[in-house]
Amino acid sequence: MDIALNDTEVRVLGCLIEKKVTTPEYYPLSVNALNNACNQLSNRNPVVCYDEYTVIETLEGLRERDMVWRNNSGRVQKYGEKLAETCGFTKSETAIICILMLRGPQTAGEIRAHTERLYQFKDLGELTEILTGLEDTGHIAKLARRPGHKESRYIHLFSGVLDPMEQESVSSSQDVNVPVITKSDRFTKLEQEIESLRQEMEELKQSLQDFRKQFE
Repeated sequence: MDIALNDTEVRVLGCLIEKKVTTPEYYPLSVNALNNACNQLSNRNPVVCYDEYTVIETLEGLRERDMVWRNNSGRVQKYGEKLAETCGFTKSETAIICILMLRGPQTAGEIRAHTERLYQFKDLGELTEILTGLEDTGHIAKLARRPGHKESRYIHLFSGVLDPMEQESVSSSQDVNVPVITKSDRFTKLEQEIESLRQEMEELKQSLQDFRKQFE
């Protein structure tokens, strides 16, 4: 696999993949909506605080590498992902990659639980078979089992391969160091999410008005 991404690119692509499935009515995403998705406090590890400039710069870099596409037809530019198409991932494989991008190292059981909104695996056996296939193609790897833990965790390899020392230092999702989010930061994020919803409502109102004009 010759795709190498930095952490910001991983987060942006992971969010685009997630929202494509979970909120298709708002996909492709505006920069504002994508920025809010990247900065979510839930279902993200680590928690980040990107500004819109960072997201735009990352999107344009990914677009130049043909991993993101841009829609200019509306009043607001919107973006979609092409990673799944580029790599030829199935829906089940895409769900696994997405969760590993957004949540970090996960056990098979955690992956199955966290992919429920993206893809319904019929059982752990099906999931394990797909994980093995992704290992064989070099898209994910299994970390050495940590002392005191029954299950090994999986990581995606779009950010490169961890060496043995790094593998030992990778902690569980509960132990990963994340930026401290202060109360004021939370209010800021809430305001951003409200603004994103307000923008989406305005776009829906405009679409409805345009539709009505056809019958006037």
